[in-house]
Formats: sequence, C-alpha cells, structure tokens
Amino acid sequence: MKTMSITILFWLLSTLLLSDENQTSKTEVKCNSTAKNYSLIPENINKNVTILDLSYNQITLNITDTRVLQTYFLLNELYLIENKVTILFNNSFSNLSNLEILNICRNSIDIIHQGAFTGLHKLKKLYLCQNKIVQLNPETFLPLKNLILLNLHDNLISYFDVPQLFHLEFIILYGNPWNCSCSLLNLQNWLKTSNVTLEYESITVCSYPDILRYYNIKTVPYKAECYSEFPSSITEDLHIPFQSISNSTFNNSLNNLTRNSEHESHGKSWAFLVGVVVTVVMTSLLISIAVKCPVWYNFLLSYNHHRLEEHEAETYEDGFTGNPSSPSQIPDTNSEETTVIFEQLHSFVVDDDGFIEDKYIDTHELREEN
Repeated sequence: MKTMSITILFWLLSTLLLSDENQTSKTEVKCNSTAKNYSLIPENINKNVTILDLSYNQITLNITDTRVLQTYFLLNELYLIENKVTILFNNSFSNLSNLEILNICRNSIDIIHQGAFTGLHKLKKLYLCQNKIVQLNPETFLPLKNLILLNLHDNLISYFDVPQLFHLEFIILYGNPWNCSCSLLNLQNWLKTSNVTLEYESITVCSYPDILRYYNIKTVPYKAECYSEFPSSITEDLHIPFQSISNSTFNNSLNNLTRNSEHESHGKSWAFLVGVVVTVVMTSLLISIAVKCPVWYNFLLSYNHHRLEEHEAETYEDGFTGNPSSPSQIPDTNSEETTVIFEQLHSFVVDDDGFIEDKYIDTHELREEN
C-alpha cells in the first residue's frame, strides 16, 4: 500500500514538471529578423512570437509600424537596435502589455513624446543608448511602474530631472555632456539617497563648466549658493504634486520679480535725488535771506518819513515862493534852529545807508514840533 502511494505521488510530480517544460517551450517563440533590410515591420510573423529581434534594418517606427506592432501582443522582448527611428510617438507600444525588455539603441531618436511608453506596465529594462536625445520629460517614465534598469548612455543629455521610478535599481548615464551647475544638484542628491546604482560611475563625468570638468556627477562639489537655491528638504520630497510646475515658469516669475525690484529701486533713487536737490535749494535760500536781513533791517529803520498832508505841502511851497537868494531875509535864529533840527534828524539815520535824503520835509514843521 505504501509502495503504491509513493508511486502515484512520483507520477504526479513528474507530470507537473513535464507540463511546465512544455508550457515554457510553447510560450517562448523567437523570431530573428535581423539585417533583412526591412523598412517596415513585417506582418507575416507568427502572432504568438514572444522574442522579436528586428535589429539592423531600416525601420522608422512610423504609424504603419505601430499598427502592425500592436498585433504581437504576446511579446516579452523587442529589439530594434540600429534602425532609422527618430521619433517615439504616443502609444507606440500601447498594446504590448507583456513586454519586459525594450531595446532601441543606436538609432537617431531626438524626440520622445510623453505618452510613448503608455501601456508598458510590465517593462523591466529600457535601453535608449546611443541616440540623439537632448532632453527627457520625467513624466514620460510614469507608466513604467516596474522598471528596474534604464540605459541612457551616449546621448546629448546635459540635464536630467529625477524620474519617478520607485522600483529602479540600475541607471546608466555615462557618455553625456553633463552640465554640473546647480540644476544638477537634485540628480546628485537622488543618486546618493536612493537605492539606485549608477553603473559605470567612474566615467560618468561633467563636461561643463570647465572648472568642474571630469568630476564625477555623483561626487562633484557644489557651492553653498546651490544648496540655498535647491534646499535638501525640497530634494527629499521629489514626488509631491507641486513638482509638476515647470522650470520655465519658475524662471519667468523670478525674472519678473527681479525686474520689478529693479524698477522700484530706480524709482526710489529718483525720489531721493529730487528730495536732496529741493533740500539744498531751500537751504541756500534760507542762508541768503539770513545774510540779507541786516540790510532790510537798516532800510526799515532809516525810512521813518511819512506822506505830507495837503496843508503841509502848501506851507512848504509858500516858504519857497520868497527870494531864496537873499540871506538877509531869513532870521539867524531860524538858521540856527534849522541846523539843530537837521542834526537831530540825521542822528536817527545810519551812515552810508545808501538812501537819498528826502528834500520835501518841511523845516518849519520840524521847528514847531521841536
């Protein structure tokens, strides 16, 4: 009885192993169509193909190629090495939900649309090496939830924003003209703090500025102002929603603020200058008035005359109607009194005051008053 049960158990295990092997052999279908000089992806390939190699052809991955490619929905690996691809359009691989490896190295790709990798939820390895990529939008990689390896070596990338790839383990970035200014500080902090391994780290170096050339991008020293512009607290929270704000909007806002501050400073400087000029002019006027005050005081003090009344004017005229040439007609006392009055009158006048003596003062009136 024991022997029977052991035999049955062994038979069951053997059947399971054989079925797994048969299943594996059935699901793995390879198709090697390299160096066939294809300009389009052929439509006569087995629809159950799982590994498709179309390297070293003339394929451009246009709309027709995309339509044909969608029919091979069982693909696990796709190789398009050294073709004529220049643009990765939106939804180029949207129906390849089982794809795990995509290799598009050695093409002339310079534009990658944001939705180019839509639908590749199972993709684990992405090779974009040796192309002409200048800039990459980090949101392009959002559909790649299970990506483990990203290869971007030998492109034209000088700045790379941190991608939101939570399962990424390996990244290859050498052979790019990295600009190690403050803008690359986020990438450096991400490489240091995350679990991602920078492959070929020793040859992943800066190209600009000249003072930092050949420094490793992971260890390049940054100045203190870079840390003040990109604080570490911000770089640690790289996955917050506010990161969607573009750098161009931020730079424009900063430039507007700078221009406004410059205009305000110019306006305040002009107001300050006008205030200084007015103050100087008013001070000069006050000083000149203070200097001229004694002259006006002397003028007011010396000018003690008053308008002659009408009867006084007639009396004065009568006094001159006589013969002024005969001195015998004028009494001596009158002459003496006139002299005394004249001296008393001039005792109130400051010498050399610059005023002309009033000749219309009635001497008789002055004599009567005295």
